[in-house]
Amino acid sequence: MRYFANMAKQLKLSALDLSVVIEGGDAATAIARTVEVARYVEQLGYERIWLAEHHNMEYIASSATSVLIGHVAGNTTHIRVGSGGIMLPNHAPLAIAEQFGTLETLYPGRIDLGLGRAPGTDQLTAMALRRNNLNTAYHFPSDIRELQQYFSNDNSDGRVRAFPGEGLDIPIWVLGSSTDSAYLAAEMGLPYAFAAHFAPTQFRTAIALYREHFKPSAQLSIPYVLTCVNVIAADTDEEAHRLATSMYRMFLGIVTNTRRPLQPPVPSMDPYWSPDVENAVKQMTACTFIGSPDSLASQLSRFVAETGIDELMTTGNIYDQGARLKSYRILKEVLS
Repeated sequence: MRYFANMAKQLKLSALDLSVVIEGGDAATAIARTVEVARYVEQLGYERIWLAEHHNMEYIASSATSVLIGHVAGNTTHIRVGSGGIMLPNHAPLAIAEQFGTLETLYPGRIDLGLGRAPGTDQLTAMALRRNNLNTAYHFPSDIRELQQYFSNDNSDGRVRAFPGEGLDIPIWVLGSSTDSAYLAAEMGLPYAFAAHFAPTQFRTAIALYREHFKPSAQLSIPYVLTCVNVIAADTDEEAHRLATSMYRMFLGIVTNTRRPLQPPVPSMDPYWSPDVENAVKQMTACTFIGSPDSLASQLSRFVAETGIDELMTTGNIYDQGARLKSYRILKEVLS
């Protein structure tokens, strides 16, 4: 473990929260849980907490992502708060520049802008968001450049300017779950965040391509890889695997299109899935780490050594809030 402890000194640790509604709760309680997590991981010394844009999902309360980022930032003191991510094709770049310019003005030095290409929803809802123009996804690279222009000091003569926003240092990240995003992040010289917590298939290939093709930029001189994974930690392996059944039931709902609020844990998943569904869920959650402190140290040391990531972002869909906070604490202790 000594090797991992030495290596982990350079590894930043962060959190992703989707404001998931639990059984018996609602959007208000989901947001309150998010704020509690943000405050707790801030105390633990986590680098950042990100929130993600989803739409037309009854049991996820983070659709108005910029608003929620402001709420979380306003209820914390120093942790970085950002988007993991804003689905840029759903928005005019000017609107995002103004929103995040306002956030950075209110909470200087604390705001991250992670950008994704996917709609964060189904096609019908994407059409409603984009006013029937689904071609906006093809404008993703040019939309990022437009955002950079709005934030720069070089736009003072522009006919369209972002206030607040212009001249502010708001880090832009490219988010992705495929090799397409890797090439884009490398070409633009931006930090790269990979969503391995639900789309692990191309993870290793994508980060290798990103590093191989990276071009330095004004924002970043060398490649920087953040990856998001699922972590369920507890005092014992048995308890951690019991807690993880809530996460597996959530992914089961995604695979079978029978979504429900986050369910309490159960003794076993056997009554809930067929072999085919289990295989599909396990493929989606291949980058998941479950167990006691000793088990996590072993699992994560191999993962970090193999991938060479710069930052580990974790999400833990645990039903009980106390157990959820404890999981974040155990992970921090494992990596310290």
